[in-house]
Amino acid sequence: MRSRICIIGAGPSGLAAAKVFAGRGIPYDGFEMGSDVGGLWRYENDNGRSPAYRSLHTNTSRDRTAFSDFPMPATYPDYPSHEQMLAYFEAYAEHFGLRRDIRFRTQVVHVRPDENGAYEVTWRSLDDDALHADVYHSVVVASGHHWHPHRPEIPGSFSGLEMHSRAYRGPEPLAGSRVLIVGIGNSACDIASEVSRVTERTFLSTRRSAHVIPKYLLGRPLDTWLSPLTGRLPWPLQRSLFKLLIFTERGRQETYGLRLPDHDLGAEHPTVSSDLLPLIRDGHITPKPDVDALLDDLVRFADGSKERIDAVIYATGYLISFPFLDFVDVADNEFPLFHHVLPPSWPNLYFLGLVQPLGAVPPLAEAQAGWVADLVEGRAALPSADVMEAAIAEQEKQRRRRFVNSKRHRIEVDAYAYLRALRRERRAGRGRVSSGLPDGQPPAPALSDLSLKS
Repeated sequence: MRSRICIIGAGPSGLAAAKVFAGRGIPYDGFEMGSDVGGLWRYENDNGRSPAYRSLHTNTSRDRTAFSDFPMPATYPDYPSHEQMLAYFEAYAEHFGLRRDIRFRTQVVHVRPDENGAYEVTWRSLDDDALHADVYHSVVVASGHHWHPHRPEIPGSFSGLEMHSRAYRGPEPLAGSRVLIVGIGNSACDIASEVSRVTERTFLSTRRSAHVIPKYLLGRPLDTWLSPLTGRLPWPLQRSLFKLLIFTERGRQETYGLRLPDHDLGAEHPTVSSDLLPLIRDGHITPKPDVDALLDDLVRFADGSKERIDAVIYATGYLISFPFLDFVDVADNEFPLFHHVLPPSWPNLYFLGLVQPLGAVPPLAEAQAGWVADLVEGRAALPSADVMEAAIAEQEKQRRRRFVNSKRHRIEVDAYAYLRALRRERRAGRGRVSSGLPDGQPPAPALSDLSLKS
């Protein structure tokens, strides 16, 4: 058995895992379909999976998005562009020497568990189409969850242009058109705001609406109002404070012409935009309810109104999908994992970055990688499968209580609360090893216990 770890993906989460493993002396092989690191932040990535559009910027701030030990340049703006994010991840990989153990232009096509708790990994070179396979102690899946477009099922047919937001790159092809954007997440707001400057009319269809939050509150980036300290306040108090800040910054949302949703602030993934509401108020964007039917060149909405439309852009999110894992089941984005990282039924299989945080992903992936490194080295042990299943059930119960129950929120977490939970589990896992695992199960064989056999 190979004592190496297999890391699938070289975006932010895959790089976080590679850096932690390299720092601990844990051998790994990385696999990346594209020609270089960066994942979705590589515009027009030749892995065919990046949803980045030309004007894309982060909606989390520079310092809160960076890894803990590698700050972004102080010359970066508060909200870096995709070009700056890519340069940052390239510099991170270069600084820590991560590229040398990553196989680029290589697609993992199948992962199969064996009877020893290890995994046979089969991969294909995209240059010569040759297949190869090897057995790995553990597999870390860091392939991202913003690449498999979700399209709603809408009755009827449409004669104009239809695309998912993943295919959108810029507004030029839509100049002079009547365009409908379906959705009200961050991509929907960005795209609607951008295309409204060149279109004849721009419509924004939303089923539930959303609380649209400015990028800056009292001159500070939105997420800098959150901290480990404020994250410990009771959630109703946090919500009240944010409502006050948002009202002070932009007043009542309804006065701009966008209705408030039925759910309260914080029950959804944040929709962050400083452009959308003024453009609605100025008449550049027209909100519409849910799409009821497509009628050739017309779209009928839930309120019975109809509009002639030339192009529809579905900014309706993504499906969680792992084509190379045929033994795991993901239905409607339901994929319960212990601390959003590991399935109790499959030892030595880990998922990094599979969270949608109120905050930025890279610091969370970095913390997840540290925990995984503890487990594969045998420094920490997991609780029993029953304990993990009970913890997952409680995790799901809390999520449903806090967040809107939709595909978009199945992996939603509060970043600071999640980091605290990971720290508690890492301490508990080390305690199980030192105390003989009174409430746990024997850890999987550590790397040091495995014989090397290429």
